[in-house]
Amino acid sequence: MADLRTTRAGGMGTDYLIRHVTLRQLQIMDTIVRLGSFTRAAEELFLTQPTVSLQMKKLAEAVGAPLFQTLGRTIEPTDAGREVHAACQSILRSLSNLEIRLADLKGLRCGRLRVGIITTATYVAPELLGAFSRRYPGIDISLNVTNRDQLSERLAAHDDDLYVMGQQNELGNEIDVIPFAPNPLVMVARSDHPLAGERQIPLSALAQEPLIIREPGSGVRDAILEHFATAGIQPQIRMQLGSSETIKQAILGGLGISALSVHSLRLECSGGRFALLDIAGFPIRRRWHLVYSKSRELSLVARTFLEFAVASEPEIRAQVIEALAAFEQVRQQRLNYSLQDAHPPC
Repeated sequence: MADLRTTRAGGMGTDYLIRHVTLRQLQIMDTIVRLGSFTRAAEELFLTQPTVSLQMKKLAEAVGAPLFQTLGRTIEPTDAGREVHAACQSILRSLSNLEIRLADLKGLRCGRLRVGIITTATYVAPELLGAFSRRYPGIDISLNVTNRDQLSERLAAHDDDLYVMGQQNELGNEIDVIPFAPNPLVMVARSDHPLAGERQIPLSALAQEPLIIREPGSGVRDAILEHFATAGIQPQIRMQLGSSETIKQAILGGLGISALSVHSLRLECSGGRFALLDIAGFPIRRRWHLVYSKSRELSLVARTFLEFAVASEPEIRAQVIEALAAFEQVRQQRLNYSLQDAHPPC
């Protein structure tokens, strides 16, 4: 940044930047570069787009050079913008570490915990965070929910303290991955589906069934497609949907079958609307993981939540077992009713 640290005789120096550049502007610039969009940055920071544009205009005027350039439909930082962004990251990281150290001095009476989770973890993480909040009511908790690809971007940018993800085989050595709870995937159909009452169904029987899957970037989608590919089966994908709740409604509408996390079905396990198909190779054994960057020091609050989550594994496992048992009980009841109808009393 030699060109940005000129003397006052050249028109700009460190004192000038201190007077004319704000921390909020640095945060906005860092968010724009990470997301590649003024609009998305405004949405994430709860600002209007004109406000974001105005602040970047002021920052560019303070620096004395354009910060962004438009390439097609995307924006990228200019050479000066990349230099400013590097300084942004350094300053914001220092402030974050300062916040961590100050919070540690105060213990767990107060502090902040920022957790990023993939969308399918919404059936586990909020409940876990709620229990943690009841134990430590002085902790301010923020939760960011997105898909796996976007969460990986947040991890790379150190936007949160901890991340809840599914399988993470591709993360590098700079990332710590701590398994903390089971997350089995089951094949789900409407309760009146022809396969609902059958046992030991081969995976090949699903080759012609309309399959509903998550959108690209979803870990569940990748796990299911890999499961079919390993068996040499080409599934008949009928539609791609963006959430487990939407998929459940599509199943009830008779649009197909889908693989879902057991956690997403806990509230419906005894309602009789869904059936878990007894498919060879299911459930697919997966786990939830807590993920964080080794290059960033965990705060006392984050370390305590990590330990709290790991210690909650037996309770979460018991919830999974209870849900699977409830589905099996409904299956047996349905089978008994079918047998009675087939052999009415004399």
